[in-house]
Amino acid sequence: MSVRTVKRDLAALESSGAPLWSRPGPGGGYGMAVGASLPPVSLSPAQAVALMAAVSAASDAPYADLAAAGVQKILDVLDPRTRGRADDLASRVWVNTPPSSSRAIRSALEEAMAEQRVLRLRYTSGDGTTTARDVEPVLFASTNGQWYLVGWCRLRDAMRWFMLSRIERASVTKTACGGHTIHEVGEPPANARPVHDRG
Repeated sequence: MSVRTVKRDLAALESSGAPLWSRPGPGGGYGMAVGASLPPVSLSPAQAVALMAAVSAASDAPYADLAAAGVQKILDVLDPRTRGRADDLASRVWVNTPPSSSRAIRSALEEAMAEQRVLRLRYTSGDGTTTARDVEPVLFASTNGQWYLVGWCRLRDAMRWFMLSRIERASVTKTACGGHTIHEVGEPPANARPVHDRG
């Protein structure tokens, strides 16, 4: 780590209000005052409502329940004045969400993706055919308002897109995935991007 990086990180801590101390010479260094902690998250009312709206509008998204719990934790540490203004503004934002797949199905999909375990699915295709399939989850994708599980279908021996709303049953097996990667899915649409990419 360079001296410049250390100085930049210390400046960021200091500007956040953290009580720092420094001691020059041998055995010296920097530290935070005993009993001190970093200040709570600071959001504007509009930023808080933006988080609430995004999570509410995507209630059928993978990990939506966890996202809602995370937003609630953030709201719980806001100062009362900001929280009150955020609650008032939130009452002016309405969201009409479609019914989502069952919690049990979504939990299985989320667990299999996170643990990279094979899923056993009961799936009904667009033509009404129902099949049982073992699928290695590769990614979740949202397009045209629908969420999909994209994975290696062991029945078809190929990469397939499974609409979440058509998955009737899902269970996680103890079998590890075989290492299929996102690159096997192909190029994403021009306007698609990973959720960590804010560009």
